[in-house]
Amino acid sequence: MPNDFIASATRTIELESKAVAELTRQIDQNFTQACELIMSAKGRVIVTGMGKSGHVGNKIAATLASTGTPSFFVHPAEASHGDLGMITKDDVVLALSNSGTTAEIVSLLPLIKRLGIKLISITGNPDSTLSKAADANLNTYVSEEACPLNLAPTSSTTTQLVMGDALAIALLEHKGFSAEDFAFSHPGGALGRKLLLKVEDVMQSGTDLPVVTEGMTVKDALFIMTEKGLGMTVVVNKEGDLIGVFTDGDLRRAMDKYDRVMPIAIEDVMTATTKTVDSQILAAEALAMMENWSITSLVVATGQQPIGVVHLHAILRAGVA
Repeated sequence: MPNDFIASATRTIELESKAVAELTRQIDQNFTQACELIMSAKGRVIVTGMGKSGHVGNKIAATLASTGTPSFFVHPAEASHGDLGMITKDDVVLALSNSGTTAEIVSLLPLIKRLGIKLISITGNPDSTLSKAADANLNTYVSEEACPLNLAPTSSTTTQLVMGDALAIALLEHKGFSAEDFAFSHPGGALGRKLLLKVEDVMQSGTDLPVVTEGMTVKDALFIMTEKGLGMTVVVNKEGDLIGVFTDGDLRRAMDKYDRVMPIAIEDVMTATTKTVDSQILAAEALAMMENWSITSLVVATGQQPIGVVHLHAILRAGVA
């Protein structure tokens, strides 16, 4: 029955939520020590775990790496058959085992100790072999798995994952890791485009920049606007300083006001109050400004000199939205 499925789902969520809530009471000086061990290490964080803990460990390693703490996952069974050579004495090992007695991990402890590698454990049993061997143990004990048989790792793997996130975020905040730093770890996705793409990367500049000089006519401006394809042009004085813009909207307003528009001097019908931005701001910031001001383009300027125009469509085509 659907209600049975819903009841089961609700029970699982409630049990795992309870386990996570209890986790806050298990955070102690060991957590601080774990962070300090990672911060002081010259190498990387090597995460290891078997079975479900291994899957969680893979995710923790990925989260650490993407938030400024170099890290990768090593399978404990593979480590004992050669992959231990990937670990150096400058690294820190983060080992996950709910029981703290996983044979594949326990078998690595003498080698880790012999190499003098610092060890952090995430276990559900603070009195276990792994916990006692660790320089810092993060306690993820749960009183009850969400599995009704109390066998399948459910609540325990959730608390492991949350503890890993807590560790990654604590390190991120301590390092002052920024959104731009995060973007450098994600250059290929939408997040990277939003956080890395600058106005200078999408603006129309150089010979593609529509420019008219004061004294030129509306007719001159329309030729340039058509050629450059932006539906607007910047207007400069004889020294090349920005004094305004002329847009399709300005043209419509001029046609309502004058019988003959084409011969009118551009400075008589332009918009003198012009929004400008610096070429080094993020394209996402420029997009927000356009949305806030209900405009479709911004003049990019250095001081009083226009160097480009960034159009709404160019930002959207670049995948920033």
